[in-house]
Order: sequence, then C-alpha cells, then structure tokens
Amino acid sequence: MTVRTDLLALTPRTLASLANKGLVKRAEKDLTAGSGPLVTVTADGTVRGRFPDGTETALPPGRSLDTTDCACAATGVCRHRIGLVLAYQRDADADASAGAGGVGDGVENAGQGGGSASEAEGECTSTDECTSTGESRPIGESQPTGIGTPNTSGTPTTSGTPTTESRPTPATSPAPAPARPNTPTDWSPAEFDDDALTAALGRPALVAARRVRDRGYVARLHRPTPDDPEPRVELPTCTVRFPVPHELGYALTDASAALRGEVVALAVWAFRAAEEERKGQALADAPPVAEVSVGGRTATTERADEALRTALALADDLLLEGVQQAGPVFAGSLARARESLTGASLHWPAGAVAELREQIDAYTARGTHYEAERFAVLLAELHARHRAAAHDPVGVLGTKEASETPLRRVRLVALGCRIGGTAADRSAETYFAHAEAGIALVLRKRWDLTEGRAPTGHELSARRLLGSPLRSLATANVVSEHTSRAADRTVAISRGRIAATSITPLGSAWRDLPGSLLIRDTAGHLRAAGERPPRLIRPRVAADSVRVVEVAAVESIGYDPAAQRLEAVVRDLAGNEVLVSAAYNPLCPGGLDALAAALGVEDEGQGQVHCISGMLHRAHGRIVLDPLAVLTSQGVTVPDLAPGTGDTTLTMSAPRRSDPITAALTSALTALARAAHQGLRHLTSPTRTHLTECATTLQRTGLHTAAHLVRTLNTTLRHEGATAAVSAWVNAQIHLTTSLELHAEGAEETTRLPPADAAQVDPG
Repeated sequence: MTVRTDLLALTPRTLASLANKGLVKRAEKDLTAGSGPLVTVTADGTVRGRFPDGTETALPPGRSLDTTDCACAATGVCRHRIGLVLAYQRDADADASAGAGGVGDGVENAGQGGGSASEAEGECTSTDECTSTGESRPIGESQPTGIGTPNTSGTPTTSGTPTTESRPTPATSPAPAPARPNTPTDWSPAEFDDDALTAALGRPALVAARRVRDRGYVARLHRPTPDDPEPRVELPTCTVRFPVPHELGYALTDASAALRGEVVALAVWAFRAAEEERKGQALADAPPVAEVSVGGRTATTERADEALRTALALADDLLLEGVQQAGPVFAGSLARARESLTGASLHWPAGAVAELREQIDAYTARGTHYEAERFAVLLAELHARHRAAAHDPVGVLGTKEASETPLRRVRLVALGCRIGGTAADRSAETYFAHAEAGIALVLRKRWDLTEGRAPTGHELSARRLLGSPLRSLATANVVSEHTSRAADRTVAISRGRIAATSITPLGSAWRDLPGSLLIRDTAGHLRAAGERPPRLIRPRVAADSVRVVEVAAVESIGYDPAAQRLEAVVRDLAGNEVLVSAAYNPLCPGGLDALAAALGVEDEGQGQVHCISGMLHRAHGRIVLDPLAVLTSQGVTVPDLAPGTGDTTLTMSAPRRSDPITAALTSALTALARAAHQGLRHLTSPTRTHLTECATTLQRTGLHTAAHLVRTLNTTLRHEGATAAVSAWVNAQIHLTTSLELHAEGAEETTRLPPADAAQVDPG
C-alpha cells in the first residue's frame, strides 16, 4: 500500500490554516461520533472516503486539498476533506500500533494540537459545513487546478502487487492522534528549483515575483528546529511557511489568494539566497534565524539618489540652524522629501524624515513629545543609512515591496495597548499577535483634541474602534477578512460587509500562541535572534520585539522614584530572571498602580500571574520586558487603559547604580543632542564647555575613540566653522549611539545600592 506522507504530515494547526478551526473541530466530532468515512487507499495512492450520508471524497496524489474531489457543495476545503485526512491518519496510527505489538501510550485527541477556537472561528458557514442537502457532483469530475500542487513523486510504496485497502470508522472510541513520522529539520525550501516553482505556482506568479526580486527585498528566515520544525520566511508584508517537508503545494501564507504564488516564490528564493551566502557550511550549523537581502543589488536609480540627497541636505540644514529656527516652511519641505522618498521606494529613510517632522511639530507646539536626544538620533540615522546603502541598499534603505499587501482571512490575538500623544492629540497603538505568521503587528489610531480636553488612557478606553470600545479591542480575538499589512508591520482593519470582522473575548488565546510569540525561555529566544545590524540602519519595523512571556513566579515588585519607574523581577518557565520595567506615563496616571496590582495578585492570594506581554530586549546585561498587558487568573490587565489617579503608595525599590561607561556615553550624547537642538551655528558657550568636559570623561573612562571624535568636533567648530563640523558631529553621534546600544545589550548586570528600611513612596 502506498504511504501518503504528505497527509500524515498535516497537523491540526495546518489543517486549520487551510480552512478554519471550526471545520477541524467539526470533522473531529464527526469522527469521534462514528460518522467518519470508510477509508480506501487505491493502487495509485489515492485516498478515498465514503461518509454515512453518502458523500464521497477523494484525495489523489499531487493535488492540494482545495483542488481535490468532494461530492459536497463546498467550493474550497470542506469538513469532508479534513475528516478524510484525520481518518487516514488515525488508520495509519492503528497500523503502526499493531505493528509495534500494541497500542502506544500517551495518545491524545487529534484536535488538541490546534488550540481552542474562538466562537467566531468555531462556527462554520452553511457552505463550509458541507451538509448532505448541498448540491453533489460525481467523484472524479474535473476541477480547476489551484495554486500549489504537492509533489508526491518520492512517496515510498510497498513491494509486490498494489492492493486496495478499506477500513470503516468505529464509533466506540475517540479519534486518537495520528502516528506521524518525526518531522525532519535537515531540509530547506531552497531545494525547489525554478522548474518546480513554475509547475506548482504557474508562470504568471513567477513573472510577478521576478519583478519584485529585480527591485530587491529583505526576508527574515526561520530554519526548522526540533521545537519549531516548520521553516518560514517573514517577507516585508506577509509571512510564508512550509508545514510539510519537501512539499511545495502545502505552503501557507497570510497574503491574499491572488498574491499567494508570488510570495511563495519569493520565500523560496530567500532560502536559496541564504544557502548561497553560507556555502560550504553544514545545514545543522546554520543559525535558526537569519536576515537576507535578495536581488536589488544594482545601484539606486537617479530618482532615488536625488530624493535621498534632498533629505540629507534638509537634515544638514536642521543640524546647522537648530530646531528653534525650523518653521512651517521647513516642515513643508520635510513633508515633500518624505513623499519623494516613498515614491522612490526608500521606506526606511522616509520613515525617519516623517518622524523628524513630528519632532519639529511637537517642539513648535511646545508638546512633551519632543525629545532633543531623539531629534539628534534621527539626524544621524539619515546619514548612517546613506553611508551603509552601498553595502546593502535593500535592507538599509527599505524594501521595495508594495507599501501595503492585502491579507486573506486572518485571526489576530490582542496583546495590549500603548497610549501616547501631545497637548493637541492622543494616539493608541494596539498590538496583535498573528499566530499563523508567528509575528506581532500594530494597529494605530489618532484623535485630534478639542480645546480644553485632555483625556486619560482610561477615558480613551471607551472610544470605539471597529465597532467596539478600545478596552475590549485591546483584550480580544479579531477575525477579519478586510485586513492589509504594511512593510513596517502596521496593520489596517476595516469592518467591511456584515460579519467580515468579528471581535470576541480573548480567553486563553495567549497560551495557545506559537513558540515564536509565546516565550518560555527568554534567554534562549534572545540568543536565537542572532546578530542584527545597529538600530540606526535596522529596518524600521513596528512591534518587532513584542512577545508574550509565560511567567513561573513573581519575585519582587518595587518603585524607583528617581526614574519614576516600576520594576518587578519575574522568572520564566526556564528559570531565567526577567526585569519587568515600566515608566510612568502622565497620560495614564493609574497605569503603574494597575500593573503593581496585577503582578501582586499572588501575594494577595487572589490568583496567579500567567503571562506578560511587552517589548522584550536586553539592557545592561539583563533581560528586560516593557509591559503592555498582564494575564492573571482574574483576566487581562492593560495598564495604559486602567482607571486611577496614581495615588497608591508603592514599595520603593533599591536605587540602581549606573556603570561609568553608560554614564559617560549618555552624558556625551546629551551634549551632542543639545548642540543639534541649538544648531551648530548657534552654539552657546555652556554647550561648547559641556562637549569639552564630555571628551575628557570619555578619555578617562577608556573610550578613546569616542573621546577623539568629540574632540575633533570641538576642534573643527573652532578652526573651520559650523559647516565643516557637520560631518564631525555625524561621526560622533553615530559612534556614540551605536556604542551605547552595544554596551547596553552586552554589559554585565549593574548592582543595586542597599535597600532602604521598609521605605514607602508615593509615585504621584
């Protein structure tokens, strides 16, 4: 009998991705209730099934599930096709158990691996349910061939004359998990050549993909590991994964059906480019996560060069004159420069220019959003990207993919919300986990304020987005057919027609997230992330570090009044210490109180802390999580949306002693930021003195290169003038910014001063 390894490799999660969880659960229930099919395997490997209601289904080799034959009225993957796959897997499991001389231990229901489905996904439409009243057609009637056809040419067969085997579905016991071969981790989608791509995806899809490759794109590769055996590729606007080894036809993507063939080809080429870069290295020695630039290595066009030169000239003018001299005319020039950069597909410099304009607007409006240090970093970022563009124009200047890509029906799991704003507006960033793609996305909303209004985060939580209050959306499952994803991982969701977007309570969805989003070993996760470029030239991707950390214990909670920051030490399931650190947000006065209460539920005997979502990174040698929300036995707490005035008395934490390297670098960067704020042509005497003192401190600390660069800036200003000093300022700012970043990620843990005796402090 021919063994269909492609069907055995289909997990409940993969089946749910091909259809939805509701259909998988319905098929499992039918199988358990004895309403499963009578399974027949023919000589050519076709798996046939006849259901009690008379419906016949056939799964021939070399066809994806959506193009196989079923006599029901469904146009896509139906519960009959899924039920036949599950029945075939169960029979294979029974054969394996019989061959081993008994039933294996630890058998679970086949549907448990897919996680719990929300109500929105659990319900099947009348078409999807494939009821016996639907229109039927004879098995074997020709159907159009869909995108992606599995290649089963390598399927092993038994020796001798092929036979046909039939087995009925019993109703006496639940359907056990199928016996699947160990998923190999020593394979790569790079094995598919262009001929295989053309045969599976079609020539038009490859033509469109080649146009994208000629422009160039950046991809983040996740190679298969024992814990995560599915290789996947994060493209700028979608994700592609390969759940069945050596089978191209089952490749899955969150892009719309019209773009599926194109993005699958781009994903395969990304793996192929990565293999070219590491020729001669064993596959097992390759890092589990890697970034690669594909195509687009030719020089930038004249239009792109002109747009980038214009942006750099504006940045130099800002540096020379200072933010105080920038008026509405200059802000308009920045807006036009951003449009030119976007038109030339230079998305990352365009993002920096847009943020630069926001800083100028905030300063003009005397808003708290303006930060001199951030203003200086943005000026340096434009120069850093221009300098590094020759090495990797696609990765440094931004992908040349389409700015937005429509997605097919997606399920998003909310991870919390972050409130920001100025005196004139408020903004909400709601973060979502896209479990199928294994990444986090962000939905942004901005409100202009009327005069005299200053709503807090709690007051904003009642405002409606997608027809639901913000507080509900930030703790919900969202299933939508009207979603698009931008290159920077921002997402746009619209309600569209009735029932196209549904919002349901979060439930236990966090604990069902894949390993790329739900982190149980934070140290291992950060190590696996691999080496990345400095932030100044890194892709401008939102929510890149947002993860959910599963918590084993909360060890301490304290408030640092000097930094206005709540800090808690927790342990993940692997025993790693994680510092949960949240700064006070004046727009959300009750945030720290709510966070302290949620983290302290165990001390109060009111439940347990299960998970914390937030931005996960390293700082000063420690694993740090900037929290967005906390999941406890009592539910989800989103600090930025919590009520309160911030008048709760919190236990004071021990002050943290800064290390001399961090102090020296931070002080020098402050001096450089002050110089950019004032303008090199308008520097005051105290600023010049501060630069001189910082150079001395850097030298004394052992940072000789940094000290030399700051001294060079001073010398150039004194002898050659402000215009000649622009390059010296940029050199110093880039070097010190990168040095502080690298030091913060790799420095040893800083020590704490002895704690005060039971000291209490009021954060207000």
